[in-house]
Amino acid sequence: MNVPYISKWETGTDYAIDVCLDFVNERIRIDDYRGNLNSLFTKMEELAKQHLFTKLIVKARGEDWRYFLTKGFTLEGTIAGYFNGSDAFLVVKYFTNERRTSTSWQAEDLFLEKISLLATSEQLKEIPDDYSIRLAKITDCKALAKLYGEVFAGYPTPMNDENYIKKVIEGNTIFMIVEWNKQIVSATSVEINEANHNAEVTDCATLVDHRKYGFIQHLITGLEQQLVQRNIYCSYSLARAPIYGMNAILQKLGYLYSGRLTNNCMMNGNYENMNIWVKKLV
Repeated sequence: MNVPYISKWETGTDYAIDVCLDFVNERIRIDDYRGNLNSLFTKMEELAKQHLFTKLIVKARGEDWRYFLTKGFTLEGTIAGYFNGSDAFLVVKYFTNERRTSTSWQAEDLFLEKISLLATSEQLKEIPDDYSIRLAKITDCKALAKLYGEVFAGYPTPMNDENYIKKVIEGNTIFMIVEWNKQIVSATSVEINEANHNAEVTDCATLVDHRKYGFIQHLITGLEQQLVQRNIYCSYSLARAPIYGMNAILQKLGYLYSGRLTNNCMMNGNYENMNIWVKKLV
């Protein structure tokens, strides 16, 4: 497959689904839907079998998530306010025992307990004078791709491809960056869902030599301000469950842990669990 994923609305005679075919992570993600639940469920399973995917995720509405449980789904988390202020329930179905099973779950629970003890604080570290923060422009795509290529050996999306970054910037994604000596040394993005007024904080990266200043907290805070200006008040993020850094940052910034997605993303050649963190911005 020459594309990492295909995102589109798929329609039938009595249903419509906003579906993402994720070939990198071998899964289908349904971000929105309407119509006959039986019909759309049948279509989801057809797509999963057609592409040999091993996981199906649906962001279900409050009135619907129990229906999916009757079809063999499991509730793995929630995103408060996802659907224009109403909650989304992340229900998941697996098609292999291997994809369903995580051997790191208990260790990640203990890890999360330690992170939960960190105090929420609005006090950020001061940024040295030789660094500057700004919103990224379309002309930054090449430099952003270089940053992500250096930070991540393996990543669920091709962030080391400047053409891919250009595509998402021209869509509904905003990047904020930190520059030093005319070089991008840290970046974070928010992917905006305009129809449902929510945004996902993602693509957080800082070069190793510049990590002591807490840039990601500054960048997320700045992006949150951009979201509020756009009347978007639901911000959420998926953080790698075994990694301390991002989970700790989100805890400190007032995000609430809201569940864990099993074997959700391919990182460095292996599937990892992802913690769900959610924040109401106003």
